[in-house]
Amino acid sequence: MANTPTAKFGAPSKRGLLLGLLLAVFGGATMPLQSRINGALGQEMGSPVGAALISFIGGLALLILMCLLVAPYRKAALKIVPVLHERRFPWWYLIAGAVGASTIISQAVAVPLVGVALFTVCLVTGQTIGSLLVDRVGFALGVRRRISPLRLLGAILTIAGVLWAASPRLSVDSSVLQLLPALLFAIFIGTAMGFQAASNGVQAREFGSPVAATLVNFTVGTIMLAVSFALLRPAELGLADLPGQWWYYIGGIFGVCFVVISSLLVRYLGVLLTGLGMIGGQLVGSLLLDMFFPSAGTLLHPATVAGTILTLLAIALASISGSRSGPRRPTTS
Repeated sequence: MANTPTAKFGAPSKRGLLLGLLLAVFGGATMPLQSRINGALGQEMGSPVGAALISFIGGLALLILMCLLVAPYRKAALKIVPVLHERRFPWWYLIAGAVGASTIISQAVAVPLVGVALFTVCLVTGQTIGSLLVDRVGFALGVRRRISPLRLLGAILTIAGVLWAASPRLSVDSSVLQLLPALLFAIFIGTAMGFQAASNGVQAREFGSPVAATLVNFTVGTIMLAVSFALLRPAELGLADLPGQWWYYIGGIFGVCFVVISSLLVRYLGVLLTGLGMIGGQLVGSLLLDMFFPSAGTLLHPATVAGTILTLLAIALASISGSRSGPRRPTTS
């Protein structure tokens, strides 16, 4: 892999920091919206994989349109084939697109069962675990970060927050064993998102744009989902089986927003601050959805709110520890 100098940016102004955090919160809040849409679509179609495929097709169409209409994005997209041909990063980094597809499937499977808030808390738990692992081994980006006692405590408190948030549902529902697979699947996918973020960072660097990296991700995910859907869904599925409401088909747009905003802000706010803002947006957005637009499987309880708050505070604790890592060593090409 070619060595690429790391771009250096000055500290953002107070106004820039505030705007960046607000944008990060907005980007994070798009994930629960996508979860709700894909969960409802999966129920209507009777196929979580089919719902995920529609979501990815919508996102891929948006990305292709962006690359056709915006010159810098078009220039970056034209670099994709040469970069892959030159093998500037291991080919299996492209599996990051499969992680994104699996995230959408987990949304369609879990949200109707456990509600947006609980699903998001489980996903956030996985993200926390995944980020700790990626930082520890320095995967893809090559920067290792020691797992300090504070970061480890933050991870443990995050898991405690999930258990607290999940306790009302687990105590009143007699079919606990039916809920656990959905919860564990969401945590597993969240953990894999750490690998996805690191891989996307490398691809965005080599292609010269996070939009191009997102385009590759959505292309890989769409192919994977199309093959899976063809194998799992009966051939008699037709257009008549698709719901008529337009909003069922915009979930992919929110997925594109999430990935692009994250890739954009990380260069200016840093990984930890961007991640914290986006995770905060996920938690707040999911709670607002469950409060004002509850789905059939939603159980909103004070413990769910308290557990979510504890999770957010725990992530903040882990992030503060990571931000005190000391001065960086000079980067050489």
